[in-house]
Amino acid sequence: MEKLKIVVNDTLSFEVTSKELEALDCVQTGKNSLHVLKGTRSFEVVVMESNFQEKKLTLSINGTLYQAEISDPYDQLVNKMGLLLDTVHRVDTVRAPMPGLVLQILVKPGDKVKQGDALLILEAMKMENIIKSPGDGIVGNIPVQKGQPVDKGHVLVRME
Repeated sequence: MEKLKIVVNDTLSFEVTSKELEALDCVQTGKNSLHVLKGTRSFEVVVMESNFQEKKLTLSINGTLYQAEISDPYDQLVNKMGLLLDTVHRVDTVRAPMPGLVLQILVKPGDKVKQGDALLILEAMKMENIIKSPGDGIVGNIPVQKGQPVDKGHVLVRME
């Protein structure tokens, strides 16, 4: 059974299986919020920011902010083998990590962007997701428009 490794605030690390996640009692209470029951404990969870490319989330749980980084088995293997590249790289296209609706475009052609800069906001599953640049580059063209639905893998931004 696949285990996800979750590191919280760069200090606490734990593993969780998909079966354990499915056992949680979750109810969506708002656009970016959930009410979660685990055993007899109750949690109000708000997704403050999400970056699916870097597999990072900023969560508010019962009013306390947490930074979470998620590693799947492949990420864990690459890390264990010492194959992580911590270098700045150029990017040529940014694609939608999931189907959604383009809510806002935050850059324009000609803008210089660095790794991690916000490019646009994509609404998916009633949550706003900030799509960030996976590398350095100059925005070439943006083949999507505000309000446009996109599928997973759809090109959102082309870089020069």
